[in-house]
Amino acid sequence: MLLHVNAENPNGRHIKTIRECLLDGGVIIYPTDTIYGLGCDIFQQKAIEKICKIKNVQPQKAQLSFICYDLSDLSKYTKGISTPLYRMLKEHLPGAYTFILPASKEVPKILQSNKHTIGLRIPDNNIAREIVRQLEHPILSASLPGEMVEEYTDPELMYENFKNLVDIVVDGGTGGMVPSTVIDCTKDEYEVIRMGAGEWSE
Repeated sequence: MLLHVNAENPNGRHIKTIRECLLDGGVIIYPTDTIYGLGCDIFQQKAIEKICKIKNVQPQKAQLSFICYDLSDLSKYTKGISTPLYRMLKEHLPGAYTFILPASKEVPKILQSNKHTIGLRIPDNNIAREIVRQLEHPILSASLPGEMVEEYTDPELMYENFKNLVDIVVDGGTGGMVPSTVIDCTKDEYEVIRMGAGEWSE
């Protein structure tokens, strides 16, 4: 299903449809403040496996991150966040960043990487955040497979390419072409793993 959702003011009925799909174990393609991503409910193991199959990776090795509504999820899914780190996160989020943080035991088993870390994202995008707000817990996020970024800016094209693999393509307008900036915050010195749309000068 291709679902057109107003990017500025997402229609509650549409978000409810997406929420029900996720709770049912569905997989969606949805907009963020950078590029479109693949998403599912973090507690739906079959959906996680399905995303990993689309990407052709194993769950523990996949670079998956949690999309959260705000920083209140931090204390649940991460551990050992110092006050300076919390301030830095607060300064940059919502925004085009993925922060790699130490994972807590609340992270579902299938998603626990050998490194015991989790990528955390609060996109500056009303649709993504509204989905998470109504779901009342994070969604899992992964990049779409392949290198053809151009194909991932047009929701109708994504629908054509992925309609047999995902349940809903959420059309929130043209997507960006530059992914988020990834910062590893598990060491004393924060390390830029990938320079993307978010500016970073620490």
